[in-house]
Amino acid sequence: MQQLEIEPLTAEAFAPFGTVMDTAAAELRMINGGTTERFHALAMADTGTLGGRTILSLFRGQPRQFPYTVDMMERHPLGSQAFFPVTQGDWIAVVAPDDGGRPGEPRAFLVPGHVGVQYARNVWHHPLIAVGQVSDFLVMDREGDGANLEEASYDAPYLIAQPAN
Repeated sequence: MQQLEIEPLTAEAFAPFGTVMDTAAAELRMINGGTTERFHALAMADTGTLGGRTILSLFRGQPRQFPYTVDMMERHPLGSQAFFPVTQGDWIAVVAPDDGGRPGEPRAFLVPGHVGVQYARNVWHHPLIAVGQVSDFLVMDREGDGANLEEASYDAPYLIAQPAN
């Protein structure tokens, strides 16, 4: 089984797969008479394909046990999907380029608990990987007509060791 190294998350490294939503890099606007900080436009939803609409949900991820085996990926061809942690726990985003309609070589990113990511439309990614604790996420994605989920298994799985905290 091939070892999948966990990379630190940077906007540049993640750019081929989507957007890093980090308040430290966002445009800050003071609103409500200066009592509220608005971290403006962290990501832009891409959900209008085939008349889709943007929805906001809460996902509660159970912590994964490590070492963890990555044996499948999924993608959403009709819309982007954004995950922003609410419980502040670190998590892992696994993404892969497309390789002839199947997921290619995966990359794993350790995402700090105060940072979110948006997977671009049609990007291969692994389902949510919470680390160390039950973790809640606000998830923005697409609802509507059309087949918006594809799943594919790897012939040989990848292994993620225990992430360093």
